[in-house]
Amino acid sequence: MSRRLVPCIGLLVWIVAAGEAVLYAEPTYVGVQRCASKTCHGAEILGNQFEMWQNTAHAKAYKTLGTDKAKEFASKAGLKDDPQKSPKCLKCHVTAYGVGKSSISDAFKAEDGIQCESCHGPGSDYISLKIMNRPKFKEDRKGQQKLFLEAGGIMPTEKDCVRCHNKESPAYKGFAFAESLKKIAHPVPGK
Repeated sequence: MSRRLVPCIGLLVWIVAAGEAVLYAEPTYVGVQRCASKTCHGAEILGNQFEMWQNTAHAKAYKTLGTDKAKEFASKAGLKDDPQKSPKCLKCHVTAYGVGKSSISDAFKAEDGIQCESCHGPGSDYISLKIMNRPKFKEDRKGQQKLFLEAGGIMPTEKDCVRCHNKESPAYKGFAFAESLKKIAHPVPGK
């Protein structure tokens, strides 16, 4: 093999490997503020899902950990940590808790509690206008939903919810999926 060919092959292998890394990069959590813009899920025409979320316990989940009630629960559970710093609490009160920093965008704020991506999965791959496209959605709702799912988007099930809504929580009082789903519903008008 010629001496010039070896470095070229090495460069080619590196380029292919780098391309593979980009192609198979893990999706990242982008944060609720990316979902909330007035042209997306903060738009009236789409039902203003962001405002609906803001009025749920999910939006306040992290802040709840700072209350006296949360500190009381933590104490009764034998936790010595501040609930806002305890892994046992944060795993259910913060989206993407325990996920590596490389999977979280700089815009993401844990203080925003249980955000869109807790239920719908990390958004970096489905946030694009190819998928989140209002005119295309109006024309072909099922086609756009298919693109959303293919890009890693999730339509949550009871199984997803009971990861946190279970007896492990000191505030657990039972969980009725259908009833709870109504409390957090945020449909797109016309559905």
